[in-house]
Amino acid sequence: MTRSPAPLAGSCLCGAIAYQVDALATPIQHCHCHTCRKAHAAACAPTAGIRPQHFRWLRGEERLKSFESSPGKRRHFCGDCGSHLLAIREGRPLWVLRVATLDTAPPPVEACHIWMEHAADWLEAHNAQPRHERFASA
Repeated sequence: MTRSPAPLAGSCLCGAIAYQVDALATPIQHCHCHTCRKAHAAACAPTAGIRPQHFRWLRGEERLKSFESSPGKRRHFCGDCGSHLLAIREGRPLWVLRVATLDTAPPPVEACHIWMEHAADWLEAHNAQPRHERFASA
């Protein structure tokens, strides 16, 4: 009998919202697009695709707020502390999890950088992870 890996737990900064996800469905992608940089106040945002049926809110779902950052894409975040937790794009089979909100570490996975054409000039990534000028489907 094979045992499935334990679900991953995550939460927002203030702890009001908590969630659980069974597994990441894609490699981690460090997104450098303009909207991720602005939304996260960071040079890039680590993200991974997840299957909606493998995701559960554990508490605080009523505190969620959302914002349509581009046509058909809604970013979901804590209405108290502002932590971005998920992005959902209409018609897509996967949701985008904000990996930095995980409280338990995911298993080691391949990672890459996407939307490098938007990367901040002052950030120079010096690692061997693949780089893509735009989105790279997993």
